[in-house]
Amino acid sequence: MNRTDILSLSLKELEEKLVALGEKKFRAKQIFQWLHVKRVFDFDKMTDISVQLRHVLSENFCINRLFVHKRLESNIDNTVKYLYRLSDGNYVETVLMEYNYGYSICVSTQVGCKMGCRFCASAIAGYVRNLEPSEILMQIYEAEADRGIRVSGVVLMGIGEPLDNYDNVLKFLGLLSAKEGNNLSLRHVSLSTCGIVPRIYDLAELHLGLTLSVSLHCADNDKRSEIMPVNRTYNIDRLLEACRCYIEKTGRRVTFEYAVIDNVNSSEADADKLAALLRGMNCHVNLIPVNKVKERNYRTARSGVAEFAKRLGRRGINATVRRTLGSDIEAACGQLRRDAAQHGKTEGGAEK
Repeated sequence: MNRTDILSLSLKELEEKLVALGEKKFRAKQIFQWLHVKRVFDFDKMTDISVQLRHVLSENFCINRLFVHKRLESNIDNTVKYLYRLSDGNYVETVLMEYNYGYSICVSTQVGCKMGCRFCASAIAGYVRNLEPSEILMQIYEAEADRGIRVSGVVLMGIGEPLDNYDNVLKFLGLLSAKEGNNLSLRHVSLSTCGIVPRIYDLAELHLGLTLSVSLHCADNDKRSEIMPVNRTYNIDRLLEACRCYIEKTGRRVTFEYAVIDNVNSSEADADKLAALLRGMNCHVNLIPVNKVKERNYRTARSGVAEFAKRLGRRGINATVRRTLGSDIEAACGQLRRDAAQHGKTEGGAEK
């Protein structure tokens, strides 16, 4: 018998499942809080429900755990990078970051990625499947248990394109913010997308309160299409139109991510084009050095990001340079999973 992934169920869905099994509706809230408040992932340890109900739960439901395959801890800034092994033998990455205000965590939403951005390690090992809501959520719960902390911010910016796994990501957000459970305000969540335009419009209608972070990286369609194939389907004009809609519908500022790449998008002319595109929008530009990926030749000069920020500032565009965390452990997502996938192929592992 196929058992239901209980950690992916909303409270309402869990109530419906239990009633269908002949159980009382109120039991669902007890079980939901054992999972999402007390973080107990063994039915036998849910001590305020009967032994009989625990047996029913074990027969009909499973708890979808993740397993820490590798943990890297930075000696510079306490950043921790996790490589999690999933129940089917695949891998995803998660990065836990410490700030003055608390902990923020960057989670993955897919095993691999279809988007094919040229500068990103996530796409190199290939796309396998979407993550279930429970698998996204458990990246947070397992990291919190490992470090003995609670996170105060979540970033959907790890492996995968969140809006390509739209339904599961929405369910994850519902579980993350459920008042009866984890109860994290979505104002403390940032969702990053390379620009799946129809889904940005869908997200705008939901008024979730989260921050939309758009990976722009070029202000020129030809250049952007070269390094980000998604631009061939949803070009810059269509993307910015969707972003303006999001701002108007939600009242929330949009963040544009811009990886400064030498000889690609870092010139005075690139700054002119970017400023012209974004002038007048309620937005912020987050500049980052491109991550070093051994299969690619993209680089950022040491002074390149700061200089580009000055160029935008002179043109009236609000831009900051993202603080680089975990540089000694290659904390940018994709590289550990890629290496594990390559090892799995040579050892007959789950990656195909």
